[in-house]
Amino acid sequence: MPTVAVTQQIEQLIAQDAPVAIGVSGGKDSQAAALATFAYLDRKGHCGARILIHADLGSVEWKDSLQTCEILADHLGAQLIVVRRKAGGLMDRWESRWASSVERYQALSTVTLVPCWSTPAMRFCTSELKTHVITAELKRRFPGQTIVNVTGVRRAESAARSTATVADASTDGRFWSWRPLADWSEAEVFAEIHGSGLDPHPAYRVFGMSRVSCCFCIMSNVADLTAASAQPEAHETYRRMVKLECASSFAFQGSRWLGDVAPHLLGDDDRAALARAKDIAQARVAAEKRITKAMLYVKGWPTRMLTDGEADILADVRCEVSRLLGLTSHHLDRASIHQRYADLIAERDGKRIAA
Repeated sequence: MPTVAVTQQIEQLIAQDAPVAIGVSGGKDSQAAALATFAYLDRKGHCGARILIHADLGSVEWKDSLQTCEILADHLGAQLIVVRRKAGGLMDRWESRWASSVERYQALSTVTLVPCWSTPAMRFCTSELKTHVITAELKRRFPGQTIVNVTGVRRAESAARSTATVADASTDGRFWSWRPLADWSEAEVFAEIHGSGLDPHPAYRVFGMSRVSCCFCIMSNVADLTAASAQPEAHETYRRMVKLECASSFAFQGSRWLGDVAPHLLGDDDRAALARAKDIAQARVAAEKRITKAMLYVKGWPTRMLTDGEADILADVRCEVSRLLGLTSHHLDRASIHQRYADLIAERDGKRIAA
């Protein structure tokens, strides 16, 4: 089997019997990481706590994901901890993000509408629903200890991960993130799983998917989205996500509409709503192109007052976007926009003085 990647700092922590927590999603990489890490810890005589931890994302999860993690935990004789975001799963987060975007836009707390979906560059689906809840649970479970947090990240997965380090410490030094499979290939990952006598997630061998995460992931290619839509258990989630595309006029993957993946799963009304959403999106984007960078907020605040001409442009754009999406927006004329910018600048300056 391939070599487990390790650093001197990780070896020292293992020798000190530091607690080791392995994040498992049900996907192949975390499954193989858990198997390889446990074997390595056994060889090193590690006697500290070892746990598997799974962040449940709610309705967007495959039903087999948790079961795959449970079978893995039984195989390793390890405790499986399941954590969840208290405010709801990922679908709830996307929907609440859209509601917040509408509220902020109507109050001119943001100049343009904020998309509801997470993106490859802004993966709050990972940071908020996985990293944050897992970190909080580990701090509670192992107070005052330095924790080794294992993930199945591999450099061969993507260009973004090609420069991943084997291990690094958090700012406060409480956590060491360890990536033991950093240099493994996909074939080596599946070999590790099959060599253990376990099966990988059914999504690989039954559904025909190349990766396992959410049923419909922001990182998925068309083939995986299509394969996911063929599974009856994903149909309700699919329709709910398409409804959010229609309500928001933001496609799930930038310019790729999830509603186009399996339109046969939608009713006539939903297909009509999707067509309208695409028209609205095109008109919204065209309108917002008139807004210059200088008119935008930076970190939630205006950088300066607008000129009369800029205020007139913003008023026209806000009227158009509000009409398109049926929003009840305020500050739709030059005078009220000037006043809103002035109030925000005063509030910003007040906060800076107080700080």
